[in-house]
Amino acid sequence: MMPERFRRQLRQEAETWWAEGLIDASLYETLAHRYQFTALEKDASNRFIAILMGLGAVLLGLGAITFVAANWQVWPRAVRVALLLGTFLVVNGLGFYWWRQPAETSRWHRLGHGLLLLGALLLGANLGLMSQMFHQSGDLFELLLVWGLGVAAMAYGLRLTSLGVFSLLLVGLGYVFSWGRSTVWQEWSTTALLIQHLPLLVAVVFVPLAYWCRSRVLLGFSGLILALSFMTNSQLYWIWHQGWLMAVALVLPPALLWSYSDRIWQRTTEPDWFEPVPRQVAIWFLSVLFYLLSFHYWWQYPPAPSDYFATLWDWPPLLDAALLSVVTGLGWAQLRYEILSHRGRTQAINSALVALLLLVTVTLLVGQGHLGVMTALGFNILLFTLAMGLVRDGLALTQRSTFWGGMVLLVLGIVSRSLEYNTGLIFKSIVLAACGVGIIAAGLWFERRKHPRPALSEPSET
Repeated sequence: MMPERFRRQLRQEAETWWAEGLIDASLYETLAHRYQFTALEKDASNRFIAILMGLGAVLLGLGAITFVAANWQVWPRAVRVALLLGTFLVVNGLGFYWWRQPAETSRWHRLGHGLLLLGALLLGANLGLMSQMFHQSGDLFELLLVWGLGVAAMAYGLRLTSLGVFSLLLVGLGYVFSWGRSTVWQEWSTTALLIQHLPLLVAVVFVPLAYWCRSRVLLGFSGLILALSFMTNSQLYWIWHQGWLMAVALVLPPALLWSYSDRIWQRTTEPDWFEPVPRQVAIWFLSVLFYLLSFHYWWQYPPAPSDYFATLWDWPPLLDAALLSVVTGLGWAQLRYEILSHRGRTQAINSALVALLLLVTVTLLVGQGHLGVMTALGFNILLFTLAMGLVRDGLALTQRSTFWGGMVLLVLGIVSRSLEYNTGLIFKSIVLAACGVGIIAAGLWFERRKHPRPALSEPSET
């Protein structure tokens, strides 16, 4: 089904063509049947009704919450428990019943979807209020983590992307709130272990959920949280100037994301529909990483010498790194096999460039004690190499987002270097003006390349 906006514009143009005599009634009827012009008003009416129902449900819910809050302390515990469980079951039951109605023919489908989301919210309210009534103390991050896993179970059962994204958001918030409790990194409780090994939790729970829901959005967010949590967990153990550990923490996530494909687990020649998503996350990760590490401030002081093997075995994320390294190795082996068998020829150059960038990054991080401030020069070279690679791919594939991503990264690097170092205002003004002119010229050139002017036909000889 085409987007509604396109169908409305097409209907308006088709009516104009019919009025001007460019098409006849039969052709208009064919277009109307193919693009379902008659269903446009019905869709708008159903959407308006869904908005009214949603607004009414929100007001009704607020009224019920206010009524319960006014009488909460008066009611006995049994009544409160029955009220919480009954509301949760009724809302989810009605939501599931209406959600199962066909989306094309029933106006209740969207209301059922909204009630299921409300049921996910009520799950958190039930967990919080139940623990309060039965005097079960705990931290906020534990509530968010358990809540998120409960919503993930609902997402698996209903195969709903919205619930999956909501559960991932709850788990991410729980991870962030856990930073306020420093002892969580030394505890052995269930929630503490889940926080300490959040990358494995995301890989085991949410990546399969993304495939189950056929959701690129959920897979992209899962890859992002996996990479950031692994890097953050590693940095929390003070490995900033410990070469190999820092290289593993910063290089393993993009290497995993770029090489990951479902063809690792199953032998098939079909293209992976999800493959571009983790690769885009890997490019974003490398772009931000190279930009941040290109500042010379990080490399002014040489690292203190340390016993690598003693530090390695005392590094808590070692288990996560080992398991993710196995998957990364399988991914790159599969990628090499596809390139050698000429099934991935179009991506051979990009994969080789990413592999080169990762290898140089490892070299710079491991040898930072000997390179010193020259490490910043190396990351600046990596930054501009990645930017030029994105610009080249954008031009070759005529992808506007890739081209402009590379241009923004290139200009950002130039402007940052001119502002970082002690240069005169005249030089800075020249750099800013040159970047502005370059962006305008590049944009015009790209648009001309993407939409070339039609060639004029030569006049025929008579």
